[in-house]
Amino acid sequence: MKVNESNFDRGIRTTAGVTSLFLAAFFLTGTVQLVAAVLGTMLLITGVVGYCGVYSLLGISTYKAKKKKK
Repeated sequence: MKVNESNFDRGIRTTAGVTSLFLAAFFLTGTVQLVAAVLGTMLLITGVVGYCGVYSLLGISTYKAKKKKK
């Protein structure tokens, strides 16, 4: 898999994923809890790995490769 998320994008996804999982674990119930847990897990995984399948399907990449110094 090729990285297609910038560090900023990954940070936002990771933060949103952890927040969603926290809310699902301690404050939400029922269907909303399940949706928040699944969404949080997906966000956390894509944030940590740096690859988003939806971005890949749409041909989007927020990742900018660093240029090598000579």
